Amino acid sequence: MHNHIMKSVFVILFSLIFTANIQAQTAPGAKGKISGKVTDASTKLPVDYATVSIFKQGAASPFNGMSTDPKGNFSISNIPAGEYKVTAEFLGYQKAIIEHVIVKEGATLSLGEIKLAPTANELKGVTITAKVPTVENRIDKMVYNPQNDLSAQGGVAIDVLKKVPQITVDIDGNVELQGNANIRFLINGKPSSIFGASLADALASIPASQIKSIEVITSPGAKYDAAGTGGIVNIILKDSKVQGINGSFNLSAGTRRENGSFNLNARKGNFGVNAFFSGNAQINTNAPYTRNRVSTNGQGDQTTFFQQGSNNFKRNGYESGINFNWDISKHDNLTAGVGFNHFGNHGNGITNEDSRIVSASGAFISDTADIRNSSSKFNGRSTDVSLAYKKTFDKEGQELDILYTESFGNNSFSSSQVQDYLNGVKPSTGISNNNPGKDRETNISVDYTHPISKKVTIETGGKLDFNHINNNVVTDTLATDGGFNLDPRQTYGFTYNRKIYAYYLSGSASLFNSFLDVKAGLRDEYTTTKADFQNVNIPNYNILVPSLVFSHKFGSNGSQSVKLSYTRRIQRPDYGDLNPFLNISDPHNINTGNPNLKPEKGDNFELGYNKSFDKGANINIAAFYRHNTDDIQQFTTYYDSLQVNGRVYRGVSFNQRYNIGSEDRQGINIYASVPITGKLNLRTNMIFSNRRSTNPGFATVNAFAYRINLNAQYSFGHDLSAEFFGNYNSSQRGIQGTNPKFVFYNIAMRKMFWDKKASIGLTATNPFAKYVSQRSSTFGSNFYATNERLVPVQSFGISLSYKFGKLEFKKDREKGDDNRDNNGGDNGPGQDRGK
Repeated sequence: MHNHIMKSVFVILFSLIFTANIQAQTAPGAKGKISGKVTDASTKLPVDYATVSIFKQGAASPFNGMSTDPKGNFSISNIPAGEYKVTAEFLGYQKAIIEHVIVKEGATLSLGEIKLAPTANELKGVTITAKVPTVENRIDKMVYNPQNDLSAQGGVAIDVLKKVPQITVDIDGNVELQGNANIRFLINGKPSSIFGASLADALASIPASQIKSIEVITSPGAKYDAAGTGGIVNIILKDSKVQGINGSFNLSAGTRRENGSFNLNARKGNFGVNAFFSGNAQINTNAPYTRNRVSTNGQGDQTTFFQQGSNNFKRNGYESGINFNWDISKHDNLTAGVGFNHFGNHGNGITNEDSRIVSASGAFISDTADIRNSSSKFNGRSTDVSLAYKKTFDKEGQELDILYTESFGNNSFSSSQVQDYLNGVKPSTGISNNNPGKDRETNISVDYTHPISKKVTIETGGKLDFNHINNNVVTDTLATDGGFNLDPRQTYGFTYNRKIYAYYLSGSASLFNSFLDVKAGLRDEYTTTKADFQNVNIPNYNILVPSLVFSHKFGSNGSQSVKLSYTRRIQRPDYGDLNPFLNISDPHNINTGNPNLKPEKGDNFELGYNKSFDKGANINIAAFYRHNTDDIQQFTTYYDSLQVNGRVYRGVSFNQRYNIGSEDRQGINIYASVPITGKLNLRTNMIFSNRRSTNPGFATVNAFAYRINLNAQYSFGHDLSAEFFGNYNSSQRGIQGTNPKFVFYNIAMRKMFWDKKASIGLTATNPFAKYVSQRSSTFGSNFYATNERLVPVQSFGISLSYKFGKLEFKKDREKGDDNRDNNGGDNGPGQDRGK
């Protein structure tokens, strides 16, 4: 099968290159280049990070551009012969405009020094309104910038993710990337134990106001960890490297969620500090539900078990941190940071239960009813520490990076439930359990980049990743006197140690006179694992992770591009997957982890096309194919009688994750952004995919699913804008049932005032329906179950934001921080590490 796939890929690649060569041969001539240097007209020092843009003469929007390097230099290639306008600008300077720039075929045009004059008056306030495209397409990732995301202005990270291309989010906050839920989440390019304990809670604890951008990396290169068969999602938090003191406040209040955040940035000369704090709370909501399960035992007796009840649920969290940045010298930079995160949730509810049993012949056997009171509580805390050193050299692009990160997680889950039987047919039963655990992850990495020439660069490096999990379970059972006594049979400990040793080598090159960009690499990861839980023995394993990306730009002014990529990925089970703790908050639906899980392996192929139009429209189409083996999936087994650590439970659906067979997924993602008028902009993101699950002992399942959304934003002028966002996720079959569809929509408005330093926003989510109904089914060889939940999503909210500060444009131009790319976008701290 893999040989067939590889042959198909090479046929596509050959056709792609052949077609592109034809286009190259019919092009009017060799492309030219524009170079130069941007300097401060007063101090004569270079202006780093100045934005240089190239316009067709008479056009309103640039078709190419970049940021200057630390020495103020720029060089922009692939420019067709013709007449252009060139601009150079930076905050605090007057824009420089050079008209009628003539580029000849195959020639390099040097503009020499472009001098920027400082603005006459020193700014007393800060308002940074640079236009950043909502979605940026780069060779190895897509970047979503939510600065103008009105409907998520009072929300959290999960609300922003609903709009990100190639990502789907269900009503419970579960995230998939191109249909795969095994995603490696990073914050500022670094791992955090905040994601290991409860991903949904972590993503609900990061306010949208804190997020600068979200990177989607579907085909990570060798420099990135191999973890995540679905790919990598990197959340970049806001920071500032501008001289002076500035910051922002954000407050939101609503009928379902409240949050607030504060940012403070200070920089003097070559030293900067960033501090932030944010807190959020999801107000208590009540969610009714019904469950019905029909099962058969070995004697043919049929049990109909019915549950009807509701659950009250609330969530809260906060995060804070402080980061330091010190430019020690022109070529040496040191950054350090510490972050604190806390989140938790609490639920309690009452359920009416009825169990009716009839024999195989239809004769009545019994009918038992009870009322179950249940409660659960989760708390997660993490501390993240990082220290990074960057050294640059006189040779442009040569760089050494050393990074140390430590993440300490402290988590606790507890639950209790009591069943009182009607008419006293049985004595009351109950159980209370507590599951404290600690998760510690240490990372040390070294990366080195060396340009062989202007068109060839190699990268190499290594990494140590040590993960330690310590977990305890304490269980009490209800005694006849109404108290809870320790149950030693269900009280135990669990320790898990995993060490990963990694090394990689990769190279990138621009070939055939910049006709084809290639990035290829190989990563080797050796993993050792030890667990002291009974009957658990996980062998050591080594995995080679190749990656390959081909990219070609063509069309007028390089407005179109195609990309073909391949990478191998693995998904190691995380804290929640492994934890053997038995969640018996509902004794008829027991959930547990599986310490014996093996890593899931995946081969990912992607073929993408991107086109930018002169008036700002953009379309991106990505076709993908993914093949996973040892696929990690949840599986439900029904037991008429289940003995757990010496205790017997009746009528149990036992839910556990296993490595089940293989999975193939083919699909296409379509993203388009179209400015209909100067005031109205439409964006849409569509995913269509088919998943084929092949599992020993089960029928092969083919399941088609799709996600469609539409975002419409309208500007009324006078700094007033409005937005509508609607999203539809279809239902999808699995190996044991069907997951529910999900419909979500919201309306938002925002008014900016005080020279855009302040804003007020109004949001309404699903305003015309209090609940969204979620119907799902699960089946096995001896049971069939249906489940319906009414999830409260309706909400109304108001948000306020204010930016303050004073900027001093007396920058030290000798600093060597070049943490940007040729697209002029600020990557944020450590973004391109992917560690």
